[in-house]
Amino acid sequence: MKKIDTSKKFLIIGLGLLGGCYAKALKKKGFSVAAITREQADIDYAVAEGIIDKGSVTPDRELIEEADIMVFALYPHTFVEWIREYGELIKEGCVLTDVTGVKGCIVYEIQSMLKPGVEFIAAHPMAGREVSGVRNSDESIFHGANYIVVPTDKNTFGAIELCKELGQLLGFARVSVLNPEKHDEMIAFLSQLTHCIAVSLMCANDNPGLVFYTGDSFRDLTRIANINDEMWSELFLANREALLKEMEKYRNTFDKLYNCVKNNDREEMRSMMRISTERRGEFNKKNRE
Repeated sequence: MKKIDTSKKFLIIGLGLLGGCYAKALKKKGFSVAAITREQADIDYAVAEGIIDKGSVTPDRELIEEADIMVFALYPHTFVEWIREYGELIKEGCVLTDVTGVKGCIVYEIQSMLKPGVEFIAAHPMAGREVSGVRNSDESIFHGANYIVVPTDKNTFGAIELCKELGQLLGFARVSVLNPEKHDEMIAFLSQLTHCIAVSLMCANDNPGLVFYTGDSFRDLTRIANINDEMWSELFLANREALLKEMEKYRNTFDKLYNCVKNNDREEMRSMMRISTERRGEFNKKNRE
């Protein structure tokens, strides 16, 4: 696989947690990194800490026109609006990628809006933290994590390979490829449903004393319940049909376990637990590889 030349200039659009993690990782690899984001305080902090070389709180024409690779770390609707308004400033030959958690609702639309010679290859870094902002960015969250490249028929071989290489440069342990539809189906179960469960669990009991009695199991299950409601509600609704299917399957499975307890059906309960243990073991095996 051809390596990305360190002469390539990166531009991060949206210098939050993930945008900051990308910038930190890329700077350590010797790349020039600029950023466009909303808050001047974030630009000032990132420049002072050596996370980026320069930045702007407005869509600066010079920054956009000199970028060779652009990384969009924006909410889905904001990403689409940005391309609609400023896409004409992107130079021919520039490759765009993103960190967005849903794909089907934006990938095709964005690709259709880009001028000839500009290519968008979607990607999803499967990493995050329960905090936000560039000040909390830490590129080590990528280490051991998965990175999904999400091409369409409009993508060239070169852009797909570049996106794969970017995932490796950032330090991800595994790089895989899914089309937008398969990606959204997979994410509905692996990411969005798990957040739904964590939120539901926290909303199921309002006893203020729980914090004094909890153990690791509850803390582990609800770690992601500390959630960005603006972002995740948009992601849930953007992937509504796929998420509803997974919620329905989960509800049926939970009802099955509920009935085992209700009807004293220990054998069926144990059968479900054995299946659970076996499938969870596959994750442990992959983590050791």
